[in-house]
Formats: sequence, C-alpha cells, structure tokens
Amino acid sequence: MSPIRIALNASLLFIAFIIQEGVISRIHLPITGFSLYLAIIVSMVLLENRTGAVILGFVGGIILDLSPSSQSPFGQWALVLTLVAYLIAVNSESIDEIVSRPVGLGLFVAAGTALSLALYLILGSLLGESNGSFGRDAIVIAGNFFWTMLFAPFLMPILIVIRDVTVGARERI
Repeated sequence: MSPIRIALNASLLFIAFIIQEGVISRIHLPITGFSLYLAIIVSMVLLENRTGAVILGFVGGIILDLSPSSQSPFGQWALVLTLVAYLIAVNSESIDEIVSRPVGLGLFVAAGTALSLALYLILGSLLGESNGSFGRDAIVIAGNFFWTMLFAPFLMPILIVIRDVTVGARERI
C-alpha cells in the first residue's frame, strides 16, 4: 500500500469517524446503536491485500483512539483493529466466496464488528477497566451485529468505487 493510499484511506476513515461521532451516535435505534465506523473498517479490510489490511486496521484503530468519548488507554483500539484486520487478511482466500453475496457480506462484516467489540471488551478487562455487566455488553454487541448486518451490503458498493479510484497502477497488478 502506497503512502498516498494510506493518506487517502486515513482521510476516508476520518470522515467516517466524524459522521459516526456527529450524526450516527445521536440516532437512537432500537436495541442499541450502530457503528458505521467499524462497518467501514471491516469492509475496507476485506478489499485489501494482507499488508494493506493490517496497515488499514492500525490506522483505523489510531483514529478511533482519538475519540474524545473514549475512556480506554490510547492504542487499545489500534491493537484490536490490527488483530481483526490480520485475522481477516490471513483468511481472505477462504472467505471470498462467502462475501461475494450480499447476505454473506452482511453477515461477515457484522461478525467482524462483533469480534472487534468483543476483543475490545476482553482487552479492556485484562487492562483493569470496568466495562459494565455481561448482559448489557452482550445486548450492545448483538444490537450492533443486527444493524451492521442490515446496513453493510449498502456500504460495500460505495467502498469498492472509492477503492478503485484510489488504487494505483502498481497495486492493480
């Protein structure tokens, strides 16, 4: 992944972060909220090669660590999203057929965001943070899974177009 693509992807993620913090987080959906940012990160990681996916996970995690509402140690989201991006990148060949269909794509992106949230909670517990009750955390993860499953198939065509515009000739090979 070229430095220019890293900057363009970071800009896209920063815009998604601003939309998440300014608009999406203020909408009260039934069950719990929806994380547009996590859905975009997992979707973008699906489109990248191994190196690009891990870099994208790290950059996306750093941006999420900058959230003023985050009470976690700096770097926790970077570690979580780098791990999730690595898991997706390593298994990308075996999941290509699953994500080729809209329902499979929605399920996979929703599972990726749920895994990110679960790893965040587990890592937070290891670092001594108080995360709330297990029941409430399970409801938040399940609600986020549901909304991500519904909205992810609509995000992917937009992200594919953006990726095709930003990919250089050297990376198309």
